[in-house]
Amino acid sequence: MSTIGQAMIINGAVLLAVLEADLGPHRKIGKLRILRPLLMTAAIVPLFIKSPATHGSGLALELAAVVAGLIVGLLAVTFTTVYASPTTGKPVSRAGFAYAALWIVVIGARAAFSYGSEHWFARQLGRWMADHQVTADALTDALLLMAVAMTLTRTIGLATRAATVGRGVPAAPAAE
Repeated sequence: MSTIGQAMIINGAVLLAVLEADLGPHRKIGKLRILRPLLMTAAIVPLFIKSPATHGSGLALELAAVVAGLIVGLLAVTFTTVYASPTTGKPVSRAGFAYAALWIVVIGARAAFSYGSEHWFARQLGRWMADHQVTADALTDALLLMAVAMTLTRTIGLATRAATVGRGVPAAPAAE
């Protein structure tokens, strides 16, 4: 499978999984909702990351992508309200337009970059990669690691807030 094909599969899987799980009111926060992204990550990472960069610009790019993913994941958590269900008392969440827009913009930008890297600015990107000694694998791994960091940060944040609500401590509502 081509690099662009891999990137589009990852982008689509992340976007669909996150929006399906989180968008709307009164979304139950159960074991499956927390475990699914963890299991998805456990399946995707070994499939696509064969030899991560361990030094130089490739490693710096991969680390920068992880940091970007952490930031976006934390931002996504701020757009999610976690509260006790009025009917069951168990933790539920609500995410609306701001949450969906964040994920769509970020995943859309990733998809546009992936497509553009082969069709719009392949020569310029290739030159930059050669100048900075970044391999195609390091670039692909960076995009994957960003998606993983976004998803895991959002999942861990959701689980943490749900645990707080479950103990009877009110979680601060997020602004939408």
